[in-house]
Amino acid sequence: MKSGGLWPLTSGGRIRSFHTIAALAGMHDVTVLTSHGDDGDADELRGRLAACDEVVSLRHAPGKRGSAEFATGLVRSWASPLPVDLWRWRIPELRRLVAERLARGSFDLVVADFLTAVPNLPDPCPLPVLLFEHNVEHLIWRRLAATAPIWQRPLIELEWRKMRRFEARACAAADLTVAVSEADAELLAGLAPGAAVRPVPTGVDTDYFAPNGRVEADGRLVFVGSMDWYPNEDATLHLIDSILPLVRRELPRAGLTVVGRNPSPRLRAAAEAAGVTVTGMVPDVRPHVAEGAVVVVPLRVGGGTRLKIFEALAMGKAVVSTAIGAEGLPLVPGEHFVEADEPAEFAAAVVALLRDEARRRALGAAGRELVVERYSWEQAGREFARLCEEAAA
Repeated sequence: MKSGGLWPLTSGGRIRSFHTIAALAGMHDVTVLTSHGDDGDADELRGRLAACDEVVSLRHAPGKRGSAEFATGLVRSWASPLPVDLWRWRIPELRRLVAERLARGSFDLVVADFLTAVPNLPDPCPLPVLLFEHNVEHLIWRRLAATAPIWQRPLIELEWRKMRRFEARACAAADLTVAVSEADAELLAGLAPGAAVRPVPTGVDTDYFAPNGRVEADGRLVFVGSMDWYPNEDATLHLIDSILPLVRRELPRAGLTVVGRNPSPRLRAAAEAAGVTVTGMVPDVRPHVAEGAVVVVPLRVGGGTRLKIFEALAMGKAVVSTAIGAEGLPLVPGEHFVEADEPAEFAAAVVALLRDEARRRALGAAGRELVVERYSWEQAGREFARLCEEAAA
């Protein structure tokens, strides 16, 4: 059971969920109950997950941050133990469908995909529950508090503390919590002592994401991510404001392409002023990644693991990332990517790679070799299925 949609595959969370479910359906009987927003297509999803016994997707589009609907939900959530990011994903009809299906008595396990699914489970749940934590959610909010304007910090402090309490209870109540990295598993185990927490590897489609021979654009940087996820917008604005000017001081013709759905007016304005290309939603990110000489991941806020890095490595691209951007991935700095955090350090790493084609190719080749050998979706799916069997038992 998942909140937030599965199709189209426009975010890392959707990609991970979709491929995990597809792999699981090849080994077990699977029913999917989920929701979709304005961009969703329930019929297309059913076709793509034809191996599942049943796929039901309900329309649900919670208000975006800054909207009147979001503000109303924020105020109402203050009287609830739920932080606003979970409050707005309560879907009564989804909760009813879950209870109805469980009453049939033909299931062995409930998988709550993301913490946002938990408020839609019956309490108590009559079956074992596996909680799939794609992120350590409270950590994202805590990091957000550190980068937010001072006037926003008291409210965000309240939210991340509420998120931490709820996340701890959810992990403790679940029969098994699955994290996407060893680091996240350790954090969640510390958050809920006594809880059963296991890591599962992140996967990538190494046939789909592969070097395609497309010629790099000289001096071109590429950042890929859903722009309606705040950490990606923050990273892009930080890149445009604080890093790109330092790169252009050394290489005036350096360019940047930002690829991802729903860029905000604020981001578009900043990009236009800096001569940065913003694509918005694209049917295929690979041509844009292939044209990039360097893929950049300057995240300052976030949690979980970044599929965008695995996808770039699978295409043989050189990557520069902050420590937070590469967090949880089994990568060796200097061997599979270049790690840099401060703007001057990040810009210097980018400039060095733009000037050194051999180094770019060496990093890309090492990254491609790693993900092909160890991180296919088939391998990740088999491990997830094993954990489902463990939880059901």
